[in-house]
Amino acid sequence: MTRNVLLATVEGRLLLVALLLTGALVIALGVSWWFVPDRTVTYVAMTGLNLVIGRAAGMSLGYASGLGHAEVIPWNVIVETLQVLVVYPLFALGWKHLLDTSRWAATMSRLQAAAEEQRGAIQRFGIAGLFVFVFTPFWMTGPVVGAIIGLLIGLRTRTNLAVVLSATYIAIVVWALLLNELSAWASAWSHYAPFALVVAFVLIAVSGRLLRSLPPRRRD
Repeated sequence: MTRNVLLATVEGRLLLVALLLTGALVIALGVSWWFVPDRTVTYVAMTGLNLVIGRAAGMSLGYASGLGHAEVIPWNVIVETLQVLVVYPLFALGWKHLLDTSRWAATMSRLQAAAEEQRGAIQRFGIAGLFVFVFTPFWMTGPVVGAIIGLLIGLRTRTNLAVVLSATYIAIVVWALLLNELSAWASAWSHYAPFALVVAFVLIAVSGRLLRSLPPRRRD
């Protein structure tokens, strides 16, 4: 990517800011490692689970590790915001043929396929449909896919991100309240019971999705 693309397009400037913020976050984690290594490991694990499995898994691990709302909610807000601000402009620049995305072609194709699958239903309701899509805690309804759908249905970048991020932040708060209640209920067995329950649900959802994608003969 040339510097002109970064500076001349909204998506390019957005990507530049997001990469700078991500770099600052990585440096902050590196510094915190020297002072509170156990806490830092929890934050890194929470981040990894959020990115790979979803916010429910990452947040439940945070609560199971003894973190409170004041740490779990802001951290997941930061992680999901940066995730959108990095992936969305990368996809948008590639979609507009302003960036060579051949290195991430498989990932970009999966994201576009997931977005195209839900595009029709959301386009019918516009901004309200996009907000509900991002807010609902179902498989492949995260903010990144939501932002890509917003791009595909023609929303301006500012409007798209405002809808996606506001729905994301509200969903994080709702998940926090739900997981807090779940942690209190499951504390009789183990602090990690809510985390294990969320992971089990995710594994079931992933298994079901993989089975549906197999040809009929292979399912047997």
